Amino acid sequence: MTDLVLVRHGETVWHAENRYAGVSDIELTPRGHAQAAQLAEWAGQAGLAAVWASTLSRARITAAAGADKAGVELRTDPRLRELDFGQGEGLTSAEMAARFPEARAAFESDPAGHPLPGGEDPHLAADRFVAALDDIAAAHPGGRVLVVAHTTAIRLALCRLIGVPLGEYRRLFPRLDNCALTELRLPELGDGRRAAMLQYNSSIGAVR
Repeated sequence: MTDLVLVRHGETVWHAENRYAGVSDIELTPRGHAQAAQLAEWAGQAGLAAVWASTLSRARITAAAGADKAGVELRTDPRLRELDFGQGEGLTSAEMAARFPEARAAFESDPAGHPLPGGEDPHLAADRFVAALDDIAAAHPGGRVLVVAHTTAIRLALCRLIGVPLGEYRRLFPRLDNCALTELRLPELGDGRRAAMLQYNSSIGAVR
């Protein structure tokens, strides 16, 4: 078993307006940097075997201080990146509803079956993200690993790993706060692939 602590990056400059960042490389706000610093303090006392991050800068920067405090090298994997939201990149929900109302309505009804126009297939995104987690777990058997990534990719992976339909990710996991902790105990590949959820969206201020 390997424990994976999945964390959404710190707040970005698009956060206040709730714009879909996707694969756009968006900067952290001062608050986002402060959240990363708080995560680093937690990481220094969390008994981490490794720290991994998405290759997008908002995740790498969030993870870097934590890796330093934990005394490990920061490793990155492009498979941990966020979904590409296609024509939805940089837009709010309201702006999408105005520009492509039918597609946005279909997405809200079944986000896994109807990705945003030009966007990545969520099933394929879940495949590559979970494959990355499998490789990370295999590299650190029995350890506790911090993985800094992105809200939609993490929620899709949660659905896949606990065995619920991907289309439920927005309903089952309606929010994932910046730098909150979501921890899974991931079994080996031969153990049936159902992960145990140890905590979800826990404030780093309230978790030891």
